[in-house]
Amino acid sequence: MATTRYDVSREELAQLVSGPSYRVDQVWSGLYDQCTEPEAWTNLPKAMRVDLAEQLPGALAPVTESVSASGDTVKFLWELDGGSRVETVLMLYRDRATVCISSQAGCAMACGFCATGQAGFTRHLTTGEIVEQVARAVRRARELGRRVSNVVYMGMGEPMANEATVWRSVERLHADFGLSARHITISTVGIVPGIRALADRPLPVNLAVSLHAANDTLRDELVPINRRYPIDDLLAACNDYLAVKNRRISFEWAMIDGVNDRDGDAAELAALCRRLRPRAHVNLIPLNPTPGYPTRGSSLRRVHEFRDLLESLGANATVRQNRGTEIDAACGQLAAGQPVTLGRTGAAGEPG
Repeated sequence: MATTRYDVSREELAQLVSGPSYRVDQVWSGLYDQCTEPEAWTNLPKAMRVDLAEQLPGALAPVTESVSASGDTVKFLWELDGGSRVETVLMLYRDRATVCISSQAGCAMACGFCATGQAGFTRHLTTGEIVEQVARAVRRARELGRRVSNVVYMGMGEPMANEATVWRSVERLHADFGLSARHITISTVGIVPGIRALADRPLPVNLAVSLHAANDTLRDELVPINRRYPIDDLLAACNDYLAVKNRRISFEWAMIDGVNDRDGDAAELAALCRRLRPRAHVNLIPLNPTPGYPTRGSSLRRVHEFRDLLESLGANATVRQNRGTEIDAACGQLAAGQPVTLGRTGAAGEPG
């Protein structure tokens, strides 16, 4: 696999860039401040730009770009070295712009209600492949007169199954793109060793847990990794994370009609939230349609009733606004342009 431009560190770049030391600063600025291609770095000699483009190719080959009817959601489909494909979603809100990035091509966590999981797992992404997704989204946002302020690792794949690489990308986003750690969120379906590793990392990023069920019997069915890391173990890791980071944890809850949207489910979830100090915040996500999961999502009315019930039981809950459903860019719909087949499973990818 070739080394790409966002894989190299500043020190490694210095070995490739000839001439005065300030040339390294110029190239680094082109990558992380301007987020542009080498041919746009007109403060460098043309021959150097050509050499850099050859020595440090981009990792993401554009395949398609889809824009929602409202224009506030853009989904990018990229092809990677070796032919794997991943997707990135840029979401524009009134007060912020968020980019949802992928950390794996496919996923091996076997959450059957998610299109990413239904398509299966291919491979981990490299640091450069993750970071370049942000750079490309930053560039696109600027074309729209906006600035990316938030990054969520909720696209394709399970970030905690690729934790070391994900963390290197977080360090790049923080140090070189200037993103606050408090504006970076890493999602997991509940990989306990990954949560504990994240607790030992120095930056106070946000943690989101794709929960979807508050008892082991149902969660074993919806999120099969729960058989290895059951809810009690998961909550212990979350509490330890809170003790170290003092950051709010979010529980992601995809609302599935007749499966996890009953009054009893709300009572169990509220009780579980009370076990965390401070309590978790619940994000209720209307389940989006995917061809490989026949059960429908809860009605919007039931989603709001469920939220109200949670709040009456002392839990903090909000209903996440879906973006890009019509372009298959919403929660659980990312499949990298691949056909989704019944019986093939993988893990959840959740645009925030």
